[in-house]
Amino acid sequence: MKKIIFSGIVTLGGFLLTQAQCNTVSAITENFDTWKEMNKCWTAQEGKAMLYAKDKRIIFYSMFSPGESMYLVTPKIKSGTYTLAFDISDNGGETSLELFSIGNASDTKSYTSIAKPSKITGDKRVFTIALKKDTHLGLKVLLNGIHQAVYIDNLSLKPKK
Repeated sequence: MKKIIFSGIVTLGGFLLTQAQCNTVSAITENFDTWKEMNKCWTAQEGKAMLYAKDKRIIFYSMFSPGESMYLVTPKIKSGTYTLAFDISDNGGETSLELFSIGNASDTKSYTSIAKPSKITGDKRVFTIALKKDTHLGLKVLLNGIHQAVYIDNLSLKPKK
């Protein structure tokens, strides 16, 4: 019994140590070119669909689960005002994007919408974001058909001066 408890403590300690290595940031420049899988400081919440890094970009893919909410969550960001920009496109159909501030990536009750859902039209998106406290950003994509995909690339978050 002691060995089981000890292994659980070691596993939990390893998890906490891994999470502790991700620092709060004040800027992000990410083109996803070197990602073979999701970066350890980012979170992919895909539900029954798929959210993954491939072909030098992030792909949200509905498979057979249209209507599934999927979130790409950034590392924690310092409070302040920022310009967020990224390229976004889809493979057709009804798709939308919504932005969230996220206090705790594993607690959906901490998700607060900061930009209402808007149709994805296949262009560059630019947002001004004011964060009152250190928080994560979440990009929520909604796909309304089977085998739909949305692609995100060239994400940039810079302090607004």
